[in-house]
Amino acid sequence: MTVKIAIIGGTGVYDPSMLTDIREQKIETRFGKARVKIGSYQGKEIAFMARHGEDHSVPPHLVNYRGNIAALKKLGVKSIFATAAVGSLNPDMKPKQFVFMDQFLDFTKARASTFVEEGVVHLDMTDPYCPELRQLLAAAAGELGLEHHQGGTYVCAEGPRFETPAEIKMFRQLGGDLVGMTSVPEVVLAREAEMCYATIAMVTNFAAGISPTKLSHQEVVEIMNENADNLRKLIMQTVSMLDEDRTCLCQQALQEPVAATK
Repeated sequence: MTVKIAIIGGTGVYDPSMLTDIREQKIETRFGKARVKIGSYQGKEIAFMARHGEDHSVPPHLVNYRGNIAALKKLGVKSIFATAAVGSLNPDMKPKQFVFMDQFLDFTKARASTFVEEGVVHLDMTDPYCPELRQLLAAAAGELGLEHHQGGTYVCAEGPRFETPAEIKMFRQLGGDLVGMTSVPEVVLAREAEMCYATIAMVTNFAAGISPTKLSHQEVVEIMNENADNLRKLIMQTVSMLDEDRTCLCQQALQEPVAATK
């Protein structure tokens, strides 16, 4: 059975226990090996990838984003649901709420951000996060009674440090709602690979200068753990609603597929 759906688990999401008949597969790509677990849910084959490793040993700026996305493409994946722990810049987006963001601002500095190594490719990113997957997530969240926001601008910082209050002030002035360290270049690479991609962002804290206390990674993990059950329910409800054979403009982003993802 072809694997058409993938879940990329971020901070606090390392275990594909919602799946059955789980087996592990190592996939070779031009950008190195990627480790994927594949299991079943309601008759659908689902790939699960822990972005930071199962023991959270890989920091955001060292994740092999190209290898991960190329591996999922090689499996035949068409739709990706990624999870992300985020800090909030928007007082309306509170801890433990979900946000299905629709835009990003890229403040990364030293990451390989494209598969394109020769030739000229200008990718349209008007809707970087798949609108259809985002609508499906919102519908699932509504059915489950989960607090969520449909839309929001994610600022991707380089990390691994947290941001300064001055940076957060700038990000807010530029229109940012959330801040994190992983969505870029993942979302760009998924579009180059002609796969639908949506992020389930879970607010874990208010950002530096907004939060009355200093930030810590432990706080982020604790909030993620407290809301882990809701996150799992949301993912699996969405997967159950998804037509894995659907077509979408995301899957026609390039006239010719980028060679690195074949």
